[in-house]
Amino acid sequence: MKFGEAFSDYLRKDRERFLDKCSHVEYKRLKKVLKKCRVCRAAQQHHDEEEEEEEEEEIGRNGALDLCSFESESCSLCDQMFFTELTKEASEIAGCFISRVRRLLHPSDSFGLQRYLWRLRHCFMDDQQIMIQEGRLLLDYITMNSIAIRKILKKYDKIHRSVNGRNFKTKMRAEHLELLQSPWLIELAAFYINLSGSSIGEPGEFFRMFSCDLCDTQPRMIIMLSDCVMYEYSLTCSICLEIVFNPYALGCGHLFCKECACSAASVLLFQGLKAASHEAKCPVCREVGVYSNAVHMTGLDLLVKNRF
Repeated sequence: MKFGEAFSDYLRKDRERFLDKCSHVEYKRLKKVLKKCRVCRAAQQHHDEEEEEEEEEEIGRNGALDLCSFESESCSLCDQMFFTELTKEASEIAGCFISRVRRLLHPSDSFGLQRYLWRLRHCFMDDQQIMIQEGRLLLDYITMNSIAIRKILKKYDKIHRSVNGRNFKTKMRAEHLELLQSPWLIELAAFYINLSGSSIGEPGEFFRMFSCDLCDTQPRMIIMLSDCVMYEYSLTCSICLEIVFNPYALGCGHLFCKECACSAASVLLFQGLKAASHEAKCPVCREVGVYSNAVHMTGLDLLVKNRF
């Protein structure tokens, strides 16, 4: 089955119970735009070939001429449709994923009606059942949309003979929209690794998706999103070069020990990262304003402490 069909089946299957209020990649619509662009570029290429033949005949009659050839690697229609729309969709998908993970793992962060509905669900469903069901849906959601973005950008580059799609992925990473690089994916995986080691975590296919190696010289977490998609995440603090202890994720997504991050931001440990100046920069990417929304990765913290 082609990915487009698989993605459509996925949306139809899960829309009612999960995706009703969540954004997704408009894969089919973007493919139609690319198909239309392909026809236009084919017509343009045919026109260019005719012009080249006429130029060669002119050269044959008048001798060599100073010629300048330029091959456009972009398309105004696709640029406007793709990169603006994909940025918006990726931002909404990332926001939905983060909010759902936070509500699942940190219910105390929820307020008002959301917190009431969360507690109401727990009155009628087993806690473990809720955790596994929500986690599986979240992983499917982030995986399928990530693959959709990767494939549609690859199609863009193939049709336009460009690297603009690849460059857009780099831009997404810089703007923290790379879906599979979210620290909340690490936090979700840490939660299930902790759960699998407890009395309520039953061994099964779902729990085998997550593993971590903290004894290696390069501690890492491994997430098997599918049979062919595996991601590794470093659990080394970029400042002390040790396993992250009492880990915090800055607004840019980089993980640090709390003590190391406080030292980098020139604040005392008891003051906390939110006391850092707005001008304080991330030690890795040098982005400013990332300490005000730093989040304690409690699941990862528990995982590290349980292993040592």
